[in-house]
Amino acid sequence: MYDPEPSTAPDFETSLLAVPKAVPELRRALDAYGPHPDLALCASELLSNVIRHLGEGTPVTVRITGGGAGRIRVAVTDPDPRVLPVMRNATGDEEAGRGLALLDAVSLRWGVEQGADSKTVWCELGEGRARRAGS
Repeated sequence: MYDPEPSTAPDFETSLLAVPKAVPELRRALDAYGPHPDLALCASELLSNVIRHLGEGTPVTVRITGGGAGRIRVAVTDPDPRVLPVMRNATGDEEAGRGLALLDAVSLRWGVEQGADSKTVWCELGEGRARRAGS
């Protein structure tokens, strides 16, 4: 899935190293950003995927952009365009493998933008209260 980056400037942007302690720090920062129930969840899942699949200490950039029409875009960029996310069907006994399924369940859509020396995994969220009421 390819979707160009929105043309508006990010409402929130931070560069950090993908390490386990950064996940709760990012969640706290995004809780302060706004009341969307799935915003911090999606961002922390994307960051956790970088830690798990590329390794601790990978530099990433997290961007949150209001996409208009009540949508919020969450994007995490890392420096490895070769390691692409793959949705798995985790069994009940597996401790991992549900991150993208969770992202797929709570977002309107998600995808990957591959560059020459990086990739961005993104998702779009609808208005939090309206999405919850209609779920």
